[in-house]
Amino acid sequence: MQKTFWKRFFSYFGELHVESAPSTYNPHLYVSLRRGRYQLCTAHAVYSYEDRYDNFVRAFKKAKLHDRKIDNVLILGFGLGSIPIILEKQGHDYYFTAVEIDEEVLYLANKYSLSDMTSNIELICADANAFVMQCSDRYDMICMDVFLDDTVPSVFEEALFLQKIKKLLTPNGLFLYNRLAANSEDVKKTKTFFEEGFLPVFPDGQFLDVGGNWMLFNQKLKA
Repeated sequence: MQKTFWKRFFSYFGELHVESAPSTYNPHLYVSLRRGRYQLCTAHAVYSYEDRYDNFVRAFKKAKLHDRKIDNVLILGFGLGSIPIILEKQGHDYYFTAVEIDEEVLYLANKYSLSDMTSNIELICADANAFVMQCSDRYDMICMDVFLDDTVPSVFEEALFLQKIKKLLTPNGLFLYNRLAANSEDVKKTKTFFEEGFLPVFPDGQFLDVGGNWMLFNQKLKA
């Protein structure tokens, strides 16, 4: 959906509420306009912020995507589509499969962002864990961005899920896992998961502290 000039202008002075769309999964789901960009938020978390979703911006830069052969990308947790928006702006032309459990999120994405994208995107309304468990396709990059408000559901921390993700990656495929690190308790939980859950499955893994989040990678990245 196009943003009017005046709404864009005033959004640089304060966040403008646009639409609320509460759902079973996200009782406080809403879209706002901030600094000229649509944000998708819950009570305690930002799900999408167009090309200003900086944790993935910085993660993609660190991964040096232009040096990789990537065609097919799996996104777990779509929001308003920040991941394909960012990648388009960086000049990448990928085919995306995007899995999102919340129909209201997909409704908002269709209304506010999809028409502005040029990428081929297959949207699937499904539980991300169930999708991964039955999937037989392979992907050059998988982006994990599943939250319920400010919590990652525990099923996505289990070894079975991570092992299946590993099987879905092509040789040298890249896995990025977005984790909260907004306070000391978040950092403690994420550090424990990284050391005790992530590294046993991806022993070459590393993390990038992006300020408020850690981005976990399944492989060592060049400096």
